[in-house]
Amino acid sequence: MAQEKVSKVSILTNGIIKENPVLRLVLGTCSTLAITTAVSNAIGMGVAFTFVLVCSNIMIALLRNVIPSKVHLPCYIVIIAGFVTIVQMVMHAYVDSLYTALGVFLPLIVVNCIILGRAEMFACKNTVVDSALDGVGMGIGYTLTVVLMATIREILGSGTWLGFQVMPKSFVTIGIMTQAPGAFLCFGLLMALCIWVEDKLDARIERKIGCQPLKDLQEGEDKE
Repeated sequence: MAQEKVSKVSILTNGIIKENPVLRLVLGTCSTLAITTAVSNAIGMGVAFTFVLVCSNIMIALLRNVIPSKVHLPCYIVIIAGFVTIVQMVMHAYVDSLYTALGVFLPLIVVNCIILGRAEMFACKNTVVDSALDGVGMGIGYTLTVVLMATIREILGSGTWLGFQVMPKSFVTIGIMTQAPGAFLCFGLLMALCIWVEDKLDARIERKIGCQPLKDLQEGEDKE
């Protein structure tokens, strides 16, 4: 029983720190760089992303024995698109300003590699409960990352946080932080920080190319 509890906790927390989808696995960077100009945008995208990820993981786990292996990807996209459509309709009806601010990146959640990756690597092979926990953990990890990036960029670029003035009027804002170069700079610094922490804690993760571990590819090359 204790072993099972540890396993559940591990599944939930992996996506937050150990396998953070953005900073550790380097997935979903397109939306991360684009929507982190303001904290409100980051929170909105994080909530929408987490909802879609959790719901699609649960649905795929429920249907994992029904969906033929040859049509995995099309079925996953249809399921994810259904939940994204729900999010779009709700956001358009009740938070239209956020819906407009997120723009094309909201419907592009359908093809977000984090969601598709978790569907293929986890949800289709595990129970509903484990898949839900995985979705929650990955969603929290993604949300924390985009909110952190947006906080840095909004404070330095505009002197505000969630629209409220937090820096003194004498503070000279760094305009580039609200532009694309600022996004890449912020992302690069956070990635460098993660790599530094990995080295200090000796906790490097096994990075993968597609679905195959990098070490397996290297071993295959050595054999050739």
